[in-house]
Amino acid sequence: MMTVFEASSSMALPLSPGDRLEVSIPKESYFSRVYEVNEEGNLEIPYLGSMSVAGLEPAYVEHKLAHALVSKGFFPPNTLQMTIQVIEWSPITVNVAGELFQPGAIQINLPYYPEESAVSPDANQITGEFPHRRYLTDALEAAGGVLPTANVKEIRLIRNGREQVFDLSGALTGEPVNNVPLIAGDRIIVPAAERFQPELVRPSAITRPGIKVFVSNLTVPASSNATSAIGNTEEGITFPYGARFSQAVIATNCAGGTQATNANRKAILVRVDRLTGETNYLERGVEELMRDSHNNDDNPLLMPRDGVACYDSLVTNTRDIFQILGDIINPFKSLF
Repeated sequence: MMTVFEASSSMALPLSPGDRLEVSIPKESYFSRVYEVNEEGNLEIPYLGSMSVAGLEPAYVEHKLAHALVSKGFFPPNTLQMTIQVIEWSPITVNVAGELFQPGAIQINLPYYPEESAVSPDANQITGEFPHRRYLTDALEAAGGVLPTANVKEIRLIRNGREQVFDLSGALTGEPVNNVPLIAGDRIIVPAAERFQPELVRPSAITRPGIKVFVSNLTVPASSNATSAIGNTEEGITFPYGARFSQAVIATNCAGGTQATNANRKAILVRVDRLTGETNYLERGVEELMRDSHNNDDNPLLMPRDGVACYDSLVTNTRDIFQILGDIINPFKSLF
């Protein structure tokens, strides 16, 4: 049975491999230097060997190192003055599973500008660094955000075989959340809720800011995707997370125009099930979709990589049929 661990109430960030620390001791130059936590989670201290620090907070590492230096006789008792400061928080890899758009092994706290991430050997002017993106909400965001079927009140964090459960519903309501710092190797599991939750389909710290949707409207009222500014050469067009089928229809220029010819147009929403690969679709009249939608079944929320296509009205279809017949007959007219 998995045991429970308690996150530190101080919210201090524990150390992970790759983090860099500066040890400062007044009037001492041998132990005072920049150290990096190695792949095994240790600091290599001269004459002390390997010191395990992964998962420990910097304040505790400072106390641990000071005790080791005094106990080994390098400094007399009660005389050592030492400080440890983190000068670079490294990217870390965590594993995220469950009700997320892109679960898997992900890296968080990646630098915005990699060329600026390296710390100079002369770190005397560096007084510390804030770990902007090494928290629980950052991992969920990096995994594409939670699905509308996620139970955000019981998110599980597993560290070194121990588990704790967190309620992150406050990220959507404005209430405080226990946004704990993460370390390399943490596992996060987002369980499923009992229902689809429309309230989760909007931008937040744990949901996606926007989505890409494929759209197509090749004829009236726009004659091409290029002139409609809805080109789909790569990943479709962007909608804010929380947009609905009707809004995609408007953005695709399916609605409006001459009412006599365009009012009876139809729109189709195509969605591929992310688990089974099954393709499902919903077809609705454009005017019906705009004027007579009352729930999520009538006017669904858009999901990433949905497809929206529009079909012309019966009037337009009939006109185009006669135009094609005219194009076929015209060459024979020139022969006579």
